[in-house]
Amino acid sequence: MTQKTIHIRYFASVREALGSGETLSTGAATLQELRDELIARGEPHAGALARGKAVRMALDKVMSKEAAALSEGSEVAFFPPVTGG
Repeated sequence: MTQKTIHIRYFASVREALGSGETLSTGAATLQELRDELIARGEPHAGALARGKAVRMALDKVMSKEAAALSEGSEVAFFPPVTGG
């Protein structure tokens, strides 16, 4: 498991719970593994990113599925679904 540095940004209600973001070293290979790693930290991450919650993810500013691969220097954004009118 190769460690890589990634940059995480949080938006809307996720930002309210976790702050604006962080930079971390992770062995996660995909967005799914990264989300699970963050949930495993416990509260408040567990509540904000819980599997039962609708959370969208972007990888390098592109909406992505959980299977998307992370690479060194990736930027990941977590946010709730956006509604508008």
